[in-house]
Amino acid sequence: MKRQPVRSKPPGQHGVALIMVLLAMALVVMLATGMSRQQNVQVFKAGHYLAQQQGHSIALGAEEFARRILVRDFEQDREDGVMVDSPDEFWAQYAAILPLDDNGVAEVQIDDLAGRINLNDLVTPNGQVDPLTRDRLVRLFRALGITAVSVDALIDWIDADDQTISAYGAEDGQYLIAEPAYRAANQPFVSITELRLIDGMTEEIYVALRPHVSTLPVSGIGINVNTATGVVLMSLHDDMTEAQAESVLAKREEERFENLQDFLALPEFSGMGLKTTGLTLQTRFFEVVSRITYDNRVVNMVSTVFRSPEGEVRTVHRDSGQKNRITKEPYTFSEG
Repeated sequence: MKRQPVRSKPPGQHGVALIMVLLAMALVVMLATGMSRQQNVQVFKAGHYLAQQQGHSIALGAEEFARRILVRDFEQDREDGVMVDSPDEFWAQYAAILPLDDNGVAEVQIDDLAGRINLNDLVTPNGQVDPLTRDRLVRLFRALGITAVSVDALIDWIDADDQTISAYGAEDGQYLIAEPAYRAANQPFVSITELRLIDGMTEEIYVALRPHVSTLPVSGIGINVNTATGVVLMSLHDDMTEAQAESVLAKREEERFENLQDFLALPEFSGMGLKTTGLTLQTRFFEVVSRITYDNRVVNMVSTVFRSPEGEVRTVHRDSGQKNRITKEPYTFSEG
C-alpha cells in the first residue's frame, strides 16, 4: 500500500495566522487598558464625590456653629437689656478659624444684612410701589454714580404685571430680544445675583451695588443704622452729603447708637426732618459665609439665616456657588 505524502501549509498562511494572534493580543491589551482607565476614573469620581460630601457636611456644621454664636449674642443682649446689633460685636468683627483633623480648616464669617436696602421693599405685598424705598434707591444710585440702570427697571422686575412703570422701566419686551432670551421675574428677588439680569446692568455696576443692597424674603425689616454703609446713610435724605455720612460713621465707631432718637438728633441730620420709619437698631437676617478646606479640596457655602424676635435662628437659603467671601480678620478657636 502506497503512503500518501504529507502536505505542508504554504508559507503565507503561517504569516496570516501569526498576524491574527498578534491582533487578538493587541485587542485584549487595549480592552484591558481601557477598562483600567475607566476603573481609575470611576475611583477618582467616587473619591471626589465623597470628599465633596464630607466638605458639605463640615460646612453645615460651620453654619450651625455660626447660628449658636448668633443665639449667644441675642441672649447676651437680652441679659444686658440693650437689644442692639452693631459692628463692635464679636460676630461682626472676625472670621472664625476652626482647625479640623487631617490638616483641614473651616473658616466661618457672619455678615449683617440689615445695613443694606432691601430690594424687595420696592413693591409692597399689595403690589404698590413703596415710595420710601424707591427714593432711597434713587439716592443710592446717585451716590454710587450709577446711571446706566434705573430703579424703575428693578420695580418692573418685581411687580406682577407686564407693563413698564415708566420709560425707564424694563419688562419682557427688553429681555426677550437678549441673547439668550429670558423674561422678567415678576416676583420678588430670590438672590442678589439676579441683579445681573436687569436691563443695563454691567459687572462693574453689580460689584459697586452689591455691598449696599439685599434681597430679603421679608419686607419692612428696616435699615440698621449701626451697620449701614456710608452710601446707605446718604440715601436717607437728598441733602445728606458724603462728608456728613463719613462724620456719622466716625461717631458710630466711637460709640454705637442705642436709641433711634439719638441717631436722628445728630447735627448731621439737622433740619432734614428724618423720621424713624424704615430704620432699626437690630438685625434679623445674616449671611453665614463658610469656606472648608479638606482633603486638598475647597467647599464654599453662603447661608442666609433669620433670627426671630425670640432669638431663634433658622436657615432660609443656601448657596454653594459663591467664592472668596471670607474678608474679615481671622480668629482661631482652639480645640479645647
